[in-house]
Amino acid sequence: MGPLQGIKVVDMTTVLMGPYATQMLGDYGADIIKVESLDGDVTRQIGPTRHPGMGPVFLNTNRSKRSICLDLKKPAGRDAVLRLIKSADVLVYNVRPQAMARLLLGYDVVSAVNPRLIYAGVFGFGQDGPYAAKPAYDDLIQGATALPALMAQTSDGVPRYVPNALVDRIVGLTAVGAICASLVDRDRTGRGQRVDIPMFETMAGFVMGDHMGGLTYEPPLDKGGYARHLSPDRRPYKTSDGYICVIVYNDKQWENFFKATGRDDLRSNPKFATFAGRAVNIDTVYAELARILGTKSTAEWSDILEKADVPVMPMHDLESLLTDPHIVATDFFPVIDHPTEGRIRNMKVSARWSETPVETTRLAPRLGEHSADILHEAGFSADEIAAMLRDSVTKAAPNT
Repeated sequence: MGPLQGIKVVDMTTVLMGPYATQMLGDYGADIIKVESLDGDVTRQIGPTRHPGMGPVFLNTNRSKRSICLDLKKPAGRDAVLRLIKSADVLVYNVRPQAMARLLLGYDVVSAVNPRLIYAGVFGFGQDGPYAAKPAYDDLIQGATALPALMAQTSDGVPRYVPNALVDRIVGLTAVGAICASLVDRDRTGRGQRVDIPMFETMAGFVMGDHMGGLTYEPPLDKGGYARHLSPDRRPYKTSDGYICVIVYNDKQWENFFKATGRDDLRSNPKFATFAGRAVNIDTVYAELARILGTKSTAEWSDILEKADVPVMPMHDLESLLTDPHIVATDFFPVIDHPTEGRIRNMKVSARWSETPVETTRLAPRLGEHSADILHEAGFSADEIAAMLRDSVTKAAPNT
């Protein structure tokens, strides 16, 4: 049933950042009511599909939810969402606050309808700065928080974005924590509140937590940057027949590595012998590690380093990750039957609870699959629902 059983969330988010956060809340047991436009979340169209509107990005970011279609630009659609909000615990949105105000769904309006509501916004920028009304996307925030510059510094000098929606997912995770904390405070005080989770500031803290360096001090001691992370040789190491991921970090691990490789000469080398020496000479250390690991096969090194208790992992690609023996043993990617999409590969919830275990029971919904049910639960009569369908205020998925 999950630790958030009994919590109702009105999910007015689209694309990735907000839906990722609300999927996690749903996985944890909350009832997620995904409010979509009549055209649906744009991610329904991304990637290869068996049926229109059910692409893999949507399937993997919108499980544990129910879908209702509402045209919020029509008074009846706005009134309907307010009736949903009246009995909700949380509202999550990821448009700019200015857009919510134009829809007459700003915090001043909804808090009057439901004073206990947690009104959570995940959007680009804090509202007390000059960027408050600017649009924001993952790529833009990556660039603005120095990630492409760091990528360039550690590779060929060309700035590149991280090949993952890193910002959307990190900010989504931050939103989950902020929402859960707000629910705890509401249980203590009886009052809801507005919670803003800005992308720019969240990622600025995320990146600079590693790389503030000497910029921590005023005046600065250096130009910032964590030397180990920025070493050009901090990467998967090439072996004689492939690649392997190895990190030799603390003194005990280095002692084990010296013994396993027969490199007693490095034990007495000040650049390798102590943590402080390695930190100052990290490029030299990683370059020598790369040279050593190039002398044997991936399988040979995996065996040697496992026995020596030196941290080592394979370097997977997207396909081989699915067949990793640990992933297979934990059944992290179970193949299951979706009601309309047939056999699909799902992902388990990674967290585990001893008293409130979670299991995925609701897979990503068709557009408007639950419109009538949700409206009925909110007190709409059959005639009212029929009128909303007729007037294109809502839309229901056809019966399968």
